[in-house]
Amino acid sequence: MKKRKLLILILICFNLLQIKAYDFNKREALSFKASLLLFQEIDSIGLKEFSRIEKLFNENKYTESLDGALNLLKKEINNEARSQTTYLIAEIYRKNNNNSKSITYYRKSLKLLLENKSNLKDSKFLKFKSIKIINVYLKLGNRYLREEQIDSAKYYYNKTLSVDALNEKALSYQASASTNLSGLYMKDSLYDLAKDFAVRAIKIHKKRNNKVSEAAAKNILASIFLEQNNYKEAKKSYKEALSLIKNEKGDRALRVRERLYYNLSYNLYKLKDYEAFDYQEQSYFIKDSLRDREVRRLIEELGLKYDFDSKKELLEQQQQVKLFKEKDKVRTTVVIGIFLLIVLLFVIGYYNFRQKNLELKLTQSELLQNQNLDKLKSETQARVLDAILNGRESERKEIAETLHDSVSALLSSANLHLQATKKQFDNGVPIEVLKTQKIITEASQKIRDLSHTLVSSVLLKFGLNFAIRDIAEKYSNSELWLDTEIEGLRRYDQKFEIKTYNIIQEFVNNILKHSKASNAVIKLKEKDGQILVQVSDDGVGFDQTKIATKDGLGINQIEARIHMMRGKLSIISYKGEGTQIKVELPIQEKEVTNLF
Repeated sequence: MKKRKLLILILICFNLLQIKAYDFNKREALSFKASLLLFQEIDSIGLKEFSRIEKLFNENKYTESLDGALNLLKKEINNEARSQTTYLIAEIYRKNNNNSKSITYYRKSLKLLLENKSNLKDSKFLKFKSIKIINVYLKLGNRYLREEQIDSAKYYYNKTLSVDALNEKALSYQASASTNLSGLYMKDSLYDLAKDFAVRAIKIHKKRNNKVSEAAAKNILASIFLEQNNYKEAKKSYKEALSLIKNEKGDRALRVRERLYYNLSYNLYKLKDYEAFDYQEQSYFIKDSLRDREVRRLIEELGLKYDFDSKKELLEQQQQVKLFKEKDKVRTTVVIGIFLLIVLLFVIGYYNFRQKNLELKLTQSELLQNQNLDKLKSETQARVLDAILNGRESERKEIAETLHDSVSALLSSANLHLQATKKQFDNGVPIEVLKTQKIITEASQKIRDLSHTLVSSVLLKFGLNFAIRDIAEKYSNSELWLDTEIEGLRRYDQKFEIKTYNIIQEFVNNILKHSKASNAVIKLKEKDGQILVQVSDDGVGFDQTKIATKDGLGINQIEARIHMMRGKLSIISYKGEGTQIKVELPIQEKEVTNLF
């Protein structure tokens, strides 16, 4: 049940700690020249050809670089040059997301490196080879992990750690391998092993005096404690990590600090410590600050290209919408065609057999036709209602994201420009400038509040469990006590959580508007791959036989939404005896993409 959540944590770990390891890719490619010059076993023509191939690679001209490298392997070159050329081919395939090909050529390069190493006696050559071997082991581990071949990934990560690290670069590779192994063992719930590798990564970063990476590794260790519900140890590790980088500058330090604030706020939330909201606000502040920096950089470096890119993105979105409409039109045409074909077949059948019991045949045909029409009408209405709700939810989410991520960022940028302008006035800042800045600040705050109103921030950040508790707390008052009983919920696909949340919210709205209840309870639990929802109240109830005749979208849109989610709905209510609603919804798991 926890696998999805654990996998998300692994991705967070990788995202924080893999950055530095991958920064060595270009330097690894450039080190080939130095290797060739050291061995002095390749002719000047071959060295010149590899330099040309390497330049094409660095210019992202991968097709030309690949052709040149494959042709170079056909020539008479020594094993050292062959190993480096094979490594470059693996890098080209990696850049183009061809995992199987990159694995093949990394393995060929590794084989040549190991053969060459056994024939060397010079210590400086052995040091150079050891660093290259560690790097290739790490690359193979990462590629196998992308292919979800976990055992092979673990094997090569352990091989990365088995070689003596002779310099800081090799230590960095081993720190990355330790981090990835920690994440994999955490996924398998082998928490002791996960802790060992996380501690090993922390020690390596401490030895390298890299406080930012050490803090990121401590974040992983704290996440392991969090998975074990050891909230006190998790809190301790998060705070130690924050203390490490309190004086560190730079974007990466800010990103690590933002993630630590976010995780610590969730940990404190689990401890029911209201300081959690302070840390969450600090996380949001840093995230907004990083976004503001990016906006300023774009304004300074790109100029008019910003407008061009925005228009280009808008055009692509319009083309995508147009494509969806065309597909929907084709689908509608096919449905109508099939329906007409069915009608035509029944007409022909009626004509051919009308002499045989004509009245009975006519009655049967009409009955079957009416059934098909009713079914098609019901399915069409359900799809239309579901499309309306999906569109409304998508629109609200997009508007909220646009307000928060784009408009809020631009207002912040404008505020910064006004702040800079104030310094240019020698005789005092004009009152109009101060008022303008105040207006922009107020507008920014209102936009942020509006974006949080459009889509529940508790739902997006903490999931269905806490969002439903938030509904109960929000709507409970002196006339109605709304309680919750929630068991075993976790994080699911975001769209699924939003749909489920909206269904429950609609039931609560009906209780508030119509039930005149004093007490109500919302029960949720996960069982056998389904979310089971039960909403009960002690209100006035209603006549169930009149549900189908009610006008409007209320109960119809809920029923259509549940039907499109392949769920089940049952309502039990009698006048004066309250109402009980039960819903069964098949779980839609969150799709996770490995980031390496």
